[in-house]
Amino acid sequence: MLLEDFDRAPAPDAAAVARVWADVPSWVDALVASRPHGSLDALLARAAEEAAAWGERELDAALAHHPRIGDRPTGDSAEAAASRREQAAMADADAEVAARMAEGNAAYEARFGRVFLIRAAGRSPVEMLGELDRRRANDDAAEVREACGQLLEIALARIRAAFAAPSETAPSAAAPSEETR
Repeated sequence: MLLEDFDRAPAPDAAAVARVWADVPSWVDALVASRPHGSLDALLARAAEEAAAWGERELDAALAHHPRIGDRPTGDSAEAAASRREQAAMADADAEVAARMAEGNAAYEARFGRVFLIRAAGRSPVEMLGELDRRRANDDAAEVREACGQLLEIALARIRAAFAAPSETAPSAAAPSEETR
């Protein structure tokens, strides 16, 4: 997709695209309403600006259908495909790390009431596990801020990927998968 296609698309079509980046209705609406962006940098800046107000409500909306780190995302939606790419590193996790991730996910969910979210791209399974363990010690407010920061990192990476040239997204040239929740 070209940015100019996003900028000119009917609002419902543009919203469907933006929802894959982060399913936060007010954020999606703002990105669609502020078109045309004209450049990727302008879109990224607007996305970050709109995300500055994210809190628990927006985080919970975005995570409503988000897979756990280590679970295989199902379905054929664009978001499921993005999550599969982003969590690709977990496919190589050894059994002990995968088991500890599952235990940590359960403990995190019991503690915070939502799935653990981390930008998985460029992180090893061991690194993600370490972040999961560290963040379980956060207080509620600190964890909401940190999770919202991760959601923004994921959204920005997805925006970049949406408008990358085909050679930039080929498996050999692509950055390690993104996001993961």
